[in-house]
Amino acid sequence: MSDEIFDDQEMSEEGSFAEMFEQSMVGKTELEPGQKIDAKVLQIGNEWIFLDVGQKGEGVLDRKELLDDENNLTVAVGDQISAYLMSRKGGEMRFTTRLGSGSSGTAQLEEAWRSEIPVEGRIEKEIKGGYEIKLPGNVRAFCPFSQIGLRRQNESEEITGVTLSFRISQFSEQGRNIVVSHRVILDEERQAQKAELMKTLKEGMLVSGTITNIRDFGAFIDIGGLEGLLPISEISYSRVENIEEVLQVGQELEVVVKKCDWENERFSFSLRDTLANPWVKAETSYPAGSTHTGTVSRLAQFGAFITLGEGIDGLMHISKIGGEQRIKHPKDVLKLGQKLQVTVEKIDLAEKRISLVPVRDNADESQETSYEEKTTGGMGSFADLFKNAQKKK
Repeated sequence: MSDEIFDDQEMSEEGSFAEMFEQSMVGKTELEPGQKIDAKVLQIGNEWIFLDVGQKGEGVLDRKELLDDENNLTVAVGDQISAYLMSRKGGEMRFTTRLGSGSSGTAQLEEAWRSEIPVEGRIEKEIKGGYEIKLPGNVRAFCPFSQIGLRRQNESEEITGVTLSFRISQFSEQGRNIVVSHRVILDEERQAQKAELMKTLKEGMLVSGTITNIRDFGAFIDIGGLEGLLPISEISYSRVENIEEVLQVGQELEVVVKKCDWENERFSFSLRDTLANPWVKAETSYPAGSTHTGTVSRLAQFGAFITLGEGIDGLMHISKIGGEQRIKHPKDVLKLGQKLQVTVEKIDLAEKRISLVPVRDNADESQETSYEEKTTGGMGSFADLFKNAQKKK
């Protein structure tokens, strides 16, 4: 009697386990060939690696795919790897990380095309319209210029001989006509990066990026997953006239996220916000009444902007430039790049404004000194500048 009870309990436990296993599979969709998943390494054999793929049946992967150049295994039991389902036979599912080198032949390449599994290819040479690519099994394929990367390669950038991952976009004539793309793989990677950025990227964050393009209004920065604009006004506290004089394509920068608009996919950055703000010490460095040597940086109808230091400009109104004589434009007296002695009349930290007046020459006008003698190194008094301007007229 007790044996019968024991058998009944054993059968009941087995039935419960089977039911639990079946229930654990409920809601899980069956994998399709070409689908990419994350799998756990369960066991490593002499030829095959067995994977937990969250499905009924075993996942197996050729051990050779996970060997390094010195034939050392690159994974251990318990590691997570990404793999693509190649085929399903019975209860066994065959996976691959990608189709690599070897005598794969056109049969596996056709399977890779149907299942959208990446293949490794070597860029052999540039041909009309693109590149010749050597695929596994010494099969030749064609990659258009537009599909080799996210952007057109620089002419100076040599990529012949480089091995990349490709997706087969066209397979015809029994493998005699194959077209591949590396760009689609890069696009997928960027979409994955972008999805991660959406979880973490916030305004005010410090991020690293690479300059991809420079225009008159700013520089475009790629932070891996998305691209945004670094406006010319956000490059420096100093006025920047020509961006290419301070930045270059390919340069890596740390920038602050200024604007993050996911709905319209508009992102802007600031390099200036990573720098020390020169206005913090402006009141101490340039107090009212102090005299400084500045450089004429910009001339406008209403006055002249004088650079006193890095990121600090002051304005001298046109009414202050000519003294008792009225001038039509500051350029009648001043020129860009000219060094001058000026006095701080007023400083407004809240508005970041400094008003300047000229340092007048009080010497007896009867003892005039030539303009050239008074402007050694390009600097002279406003009396000298004005007299010289009048003489030229």
